[in-house]
Amino acid sequence: MNFEAIKKETIMLVPNKEPALQRIPSEIRIDPLTGRTARICHFMKLAWEKPDFDALVSGTDAWCPFCGAKVHQLTPQFPAELIAEGRMCKGDMVIFPNMAPYDSIGAVAIFGARHYIPMTEFTPSLMAEAFGFVLDFFRRVAATGHPEAVYPIVNWNYMPPSGSSLIHPHLQVFSSSSAPYLMRLELDAAKTYLEQHGTCYWDDLVAFEKTHGERYLKQIGRSHWMTAYAPMGVAGDVLAVVEGTRSTLDLTEADLMALATGLAHVMAEYDKMGIYSFNMNFFTGTAEDRHSRFHLLFSPRTFFSQALGTPDVGALRNLFNETVCMAYPEEINTLLKAGF
Repeated sequence: MNFEAIKKETIMLVPNKEPALQRIPSEIRIDPLTGRTARICHFMKLAWEKPDFDALVSGTDAWCPFCGAKVHQLTPQFPAELIAEGRMCKGDMVIFPNMAPYDSIGAVAIFGARHYIPMTEFTPSLMAEAFGFVLDFFRRVAATGHPEAVYPIVNWNYMPPSGSSLIHPHLQVFSSSSAPYLMRLELDAAKTYLEQHGTCYWDDLVAFEKTHGERYLKQIGRSHWMTAYAPMGVAGDVLAVVEGTRSTLDLTEADLMALATGLAHVMAEYDKMGIYSFNMNFFTGTAEDRHSRFHLLFSPRTFFSQALGTPDVGALRNLFNETVCMAYPEEINTLLKAGF
């Protein structure tokens, strides 16, 4: 397994600085599976200021379609042949069709009636219950024989910097026969890796990271937690690979609790850096994909300039699909490891 990095150096004269001649390092890391590149540069202290959450959240519950009785009055319902009761309910959790669907089978799963949940108050039990509820939805869709019941995917956009337009915590859930681009890239590359090496890339990655330790965090149940070598987020990414799985539907209740426990640790440590927003995705294969291992990716989101509200996605990421991280993943690992 080759962890390749192209090291760079920028030389410049900086006025009023001693010495005036400055040498600034950076590097381009190549993802060992897909060949995707990520730039590690613009090094800075991993510390941000949180906003006034009272001001940010105030009044948003008044027009929130997920609050109170509105969730049953304003949200759509599934056709009876897919979900007989129209919406799925478990306690105060609800799953209903996404009015802005990404695919034929697109849904929203709200965590419950509470309009705002701070990042550090997502308990493992709450997240595990929500993930389990979503798996129930996926299984019901699969049981209908629907042609889109191929890849069961969960996205989580938490708070506005992540792209979420609502404060009320929710998951975006879809079952699709069309794998999203990066997931398809990974699945194709992992299949080639298996054909060439006779082993599963994800098993080999876990073994390598666990042995070398620079980016490995901890094993929780069957899940292995590590910082990503070529991250997509400006403050790094955290990857969790679940051994013995190929698809989202392979996850057990114990796996869901292990994943939720790891996420709670990750959220707590990023909260200490002043980060309060993130994206989280499930990456899945099918039950037949021997080259696949279920994994999730947690990517913190923030601003390049909080004062101006400048998003952390610029031209490099948006048009070149080239990511930028402002610290070495190994240094981020050291910060996160305190919480594991």
